[in-house]
Formats: sequence, C-alpha cells, structure tokens
Amino acid sequence: MVERGTVQLSAPTGREEALRAQPRADGGAPRALVFGGTGYIGGRLVPRLLEAGYRVRVLARNPTRVATFSWGDRVDVVQGDAADAEVVGEATKDVDVLYYLVHSMSAGKGFEEADRAAARTVAAAAAAASVGRIVYLGGLHPEDATLSPHLRSRVEVGRILLDSGVPTLVLQAGVVIGSGSASFEMVRHLTEVLPYMPAPKWVRNRIQPIAVRDVLHYLLGAARVAPDVNRAVDVGGPDVLRYGQMMNGYAVEAGLPQRPIAALPVFTPRLASHWVGLVTPIPSAIARPLVESLQNDCVMKNHDVDALIPPPEAGLTPYRRAVDLALGRVRGDDIETSWQDADVSGVPSDPLPNDPDWAGRLVFTDERSTHTTASPQAVWTVIEGIGGQNGWYSSPLLWAVRGWMDRVVGGVGLARGRRSRSVVGVGDALDFWRVEAIEPGHLLRLRAEMKTPGSAWLELKVEPDGDGARYEQRAVFFPKGLAGRLYWLGVLPFHGLIFPGMARRITAAAEQGVVPAAP
Repeated sequence: MVERGTVQLSAPTGREEALRAQPRADGGAPRALVFGGTGYIGGRLVPRLLEAGYRVRVLARNPTRVATFSWGDRVDVVQGDAADAEVVGEATKDVDVLYYLVHSMSAGKGFEEADRAAARTVAAAAAAASVGRIVYLGGLHPEDATLSPHLRSRVEVGRILLDSGVPTLVLQAGVVIGSGSASFEMVRHLTEVLPYMPAPKWVRNRIQPIAVRDVLHYLLGAARVAPDVNRAVDVGGPDVLRYGQMMNGYAVEAGLPQRPIAALPVFTPRLASHWVGLVTPIPSAIARPLVESLQNDCVMKNHDVDALIPPPEAGLTPYRRAVDLALGRVRGDDIETSWQDADVSGVPSDPLPNDPDWAGRLVFTDERSTHTTASPQAVWTVIEGIGGQNGWYSSPLLWAVRGWMDRVVGGVGLARGRRSRSVVGVGDALDFWRVEAIEPGHLLRLRAEMKTPGSAWLELKVEPDGDGARYEQRAVFFPKGLAGRLYWLGVLPFHGLIFPGMARRITAAAEQGVVPAAP
C-alpha cells in the first residue's frame, strides 16, 4: 500500500454541524455506499463522509486502487462494477445512503446504453435492499435545448434513479472548479498557453461554475434531506460568467495579462476538442464531453436547493476565490484527486499476461539489465518517482516528440504528468502510462495508454545483487495485425536511443542519491 498525505478537514461548526451523520435507530453509525469512490469527486467525498461519522463502503473494480488513498484502510471495499447485478445486490445491503458518482467518459458507441443499464441495475438493487436514499451528481442543463450525448446520458441516468422507488436527490452541477478537475485544468492551460485565444462561439455562453468544496457540501447535505424528497435540483456558485470571462478571471488570479478572445463560428465540438487536446494536457476523449456541455447556457433555473440544503455558513465560494484555492493546491504536491485518473477508454484493459501465457503469440520485447553499486532502496526511490516533473531519464526531446505524436492522433500525450512527484499507486497516471501493478521496493509495471496498434507495457524492477542492486527494465508489445508489426519496426530506432540511456541514468541517479528534475 502507498500512503498519501492525510486529508486535512476542519472541524464542523455552526451550520456545518447539520451535515454530520445522524445515528441509526439502533444507535449505530449510518452506512454510506459510494459508487465512483476513486474518481475525482468520490475520492474527495469519502474522507469527508468518514469525518462526518458515516461508515463507508466503496464499490471498485480494483480494490488495490482504493488502498492507494490515505483513507483506504478505513472503508469496506466491494470488488466489482455497477453493471454486475449480483455484486451490486451484495453491496447495497444494510445501506442508508447511496452515492452514485459514475458516468462514462468514453466517446465510443454504446456508452449511453451502458450508462442506462448500470443505472437500472443500481436502481433495482437499491429498491430491493430498501436503501434510504440515493444521491446522484448530474449535469446542469437547460430544459429547452438539444443536449450533447454525454449530458443527455447524465439526465437519463438521473431519471432512472428518480423512478427507482428509492427517495433520490439529483444535484445538477455545471463547471466544477478545483485543483485537478478537468474543467479547471482546461481553463488554466488554455489561458496560460495562448496569448491570443481563437475560440469557439460557446466562449460567449453563460455558465455558473461551482467550487469543488461547495459540491462536496451539497453532497454531504443531501444525505440529510427529508425522506419524502425525490427530485432534481440545480446547484451552482454565486457567479454567472461567460466562458471567456472565466478564462480572464483565471488570468487575473494567476498574475497573467488578460487574453483577447475571438469567437469563431468554424469550431465544431469535434474540432474544438482536438484543439483543446493539442494545447492542454486534457486528451480529446475527455475534452469532447466538456466542450459539448458548453454548447448551451448552463445557469441555475432556480435556487430550490436552498430549502433542502442551506448554503455553507461562510457562503458559496466566488469563482475567483475558487481559482485562487485551486492554484494554491496545484502549486503544491497534495492534490487529493485528479482528472488524470479518469479511464478514457470506456472499458477495462487486460493486464499483462504471465510469461508462460505468451506461448504461441507474437510478442516483441526490449530488455535491459545492469548492476549498480546503489542500494535496492535507492534504485526504487528513482523508479517510484519516474515520469511527470522527474522525466524519463533519457532524451527529453525524443520523449516529447512521442508525446506530441500521441496528442496529434487524439491520445493523452506526456502533458498529463503525475499526481504526486514522490509517491505512486495502482491506477495512477504517469504521462501516457497507467500504473498496472506495484510491489513496493521491487516492481513497477506500467500499461501504455498512448495510441498504438497493439498493447504495450513497461516494467521496471530492482533486485539485491551482491553489495549493490540489479536494475531490470523490460518493454513488452503485443502487436495487432500488420499495423502493429510495422509500428514496432518503426520505433526500434527510437528504442535503441531511449532505453539504454534510460537504464544508465536511472542507476546513475540512484548512485548519486538524488531524483533529478526533468531536464
């Protein structure tokens, strides 16, 4: 298990005391079940539920991923996903409040039906288990407009849950501003990278952003609303802005000149998402749902939520204050959750098969091994910190070129970085890799999320070796068709330059006892 910094939560006072858990009839603490507990919002909600006095159960495809959070050993974990009726049935037993914080980020066909099917499974299980309340975080949207596929899907999921027979509160939020949120990172990088902003016409649309801390306030409060409440309500911050104003509001808080913005009618959502993918770390697969949701004004229709969940005692967070708070977190190394951890494929990836299972299959490998006088722990420290600001220990230019090639074809590229500079856990993103397995002090296995005609992994290992250590490095590629074979042949020169130098510099850094910053 990899421990992250403990989340610091202030003690509730005044109105915040109303968010604390009410004991059950038997005197025990109420149980909350969280779907999406390792996501951007869920990963921040869980520790606050624990702080408020709830017993928390998390449903997750990979329990190892839960263990990477500082609160991972304080929750019950059920392995599975929302589409598995048997698993969901077990997870919903003895649950007082169910938080449904999942939705597909896939741009592929069939995601809407998959979202509906999962929602129906959860709704049926919650009703059968007599769950006390469902809370769903949906999307703020106008009533009289054609919605994007992703926003339309979120509305449909909300309706399915409202029709479940279980009292449900759907909180409909717009752009969420917080450290690590995709919406905030899109604003941040567009503003910082471009001194002049050619933009789609939606930069003139009116938006009501909300700080992530206020989203969490409403989610906590939703567990305490009256049992007869079964409806959707809008939530938003105190400011209504145009998207261009949001960008320039960010510029002011970041100490940058305000940017001239030209709204151009030629940018379709597809073109705009590719543009965002090229100039920001947000890959087009995630950018497209965000861009599509901005095609219409997204402003609260009313403030009915105030009668159900009073605003925070200090008031809702103004936009520029939310930006300032997010910037403070971004500059440090303590981001709780991030868009980086979102699965953009829409389907779980197969893990690297064991070596004996390769029999009869075409597989390409590049293997390096070297002895070092550094201790195994010193080598591991370098391995654990690889990627992001620390770089990849060989030819930054070639790695940058490979990252840009990936961005051009719609991949995640290198700019995604890593959440923490010093610690890593299963499920974390490291540039265009995803941590698939980790054995602290011994093995780090990364699965490629770059666009390739096949499946690729990179393994970094360290073993004791006499008075020092042996560093082992292996790249594995399973080609798909002729394109995969040609791809491997095309990158062989790249590997010949990258991988030998990578092994040398990792062991050299370990011998020097430092983890150098990216060149």
